[in-house]
Amino acid sequence: MILGQTVSGRYQVGEHIGRGGMQDVYRARDLLLQIDVALKTPQPGQATRRFKQSAILAARVNHYNVAKTYDYIEENGAVYLVEEFVPGETLEAKIARYHILDPYLGALVLHHLAKGVAASHHAGVVHRDLKPSNVMTEPGINIRALKVTDFGIATLTNDLFEEAANDGNLTLSTSGTIRGALPFMAPEMMFRQPGEHPGKPADIWSIGAMMFRLLAGDYPFGVYLEAAVNVKNRERKEWPKFMTRKPQFNLLSLELQEVVDKCLSYDPADRPTADQLVSLCGSLCYSTAERIECKLQNMIQGGYSGLLTSKRGKLFFSMKSVYGLKSPNESENTSVSVSRYPGTPYDRAHPVLVIAPKP
Repeated sequence: MILGQTVSGRYQVGEHIGRGGMQDVYRARDLLLQIDVALKTPQPGQATRRFKQSAILAARVNHYNVAKTYDYIEENGAVYLVEEFVPGETLEAKIARYHILDPYLGALVLHHLAKGVAASHHAGVVHRDLKPSNVMTEPGINIRALKVTDFGIATLTNDLFEEAANDGNLTLSTSGTIRGALPFMAPEMMFRQPGEHPGKPADIWSIGAMMFRLLAGDYPFGVYLEAAVNVKNRERKEWPKFMTRKPQFNLLSLELQEVVDKCLSYDPADRPTADQLVSLCGSLCYSTAERIECKLQNMIQGGYSGLLTSKRGKLFFSMKSVYGLKSPNESENTSVSVSRYPGTPYDRAHPVLVIAPKP
């Protein structure tokens, strides 16, 4: 598409903002409503015969945690989906800065994912391609706003998996979509036979695999073909010890591990439904407090605590509140993500999670 081109007399094409395994995504301006939208079109060579059906299915899903599908267009031999534009970045980009999520952030992300997927399942739509790059989050340090995207190509993704299965081996497919999905793909998707259409439990597995990646900082079964081999052999990586090492994080971490383990049950019948997953998340006790970015000023009390600086003043923290394998380091000018709570003479920071500095 050309910058400035108007699709259907209404959507003025702006910048190219993304490319997945099956589609190109543009930021466009809805000239009627005067809002920005995401304009998606299949990449050259991708099947478009079921694009309309996918759009109709996706339009049924109406939930805060799902990017809304607004319109479907056929024009001059091309097809387009018009979707809610979500400013910010993907969960994949966010985790590149966070490295791991502390259990409070993890529980928040899991709860939002579960609610979005539950809404889609109620509408009869199975995503089949859930992964961090298909989840949008708000800009900045927080992850309180979260929306699952690309429900509009759920059926197309299923077609692609079907074609790979018909070719003899889904796990050896050269498709970028399938290769990127393998670390989060359910066993029944990986080893499906032609004509088999894995259903809702496949999305639950994908949520579990995503959460393992976010909480543990690693893929539960590895990547690409390694993931398929390990899933087949039922060789999953262990939960890292740092998650439960400190009392402040122990209980919630164990509860999250238990929920994720249920999602990663090899038998689809043993996994919770999306509604059950929402209920499990509702029983977790976690903070939704705003996160702010701070810099380490200096360590005090022999290294048992320290002071942080932020745009809102100084904060005190204890090393007991530091989560993960990395600790604040004066020589590295450490950046951290924290929640702020009232205290004297300085407000308190908890939890403290070391992050990569802004680029």
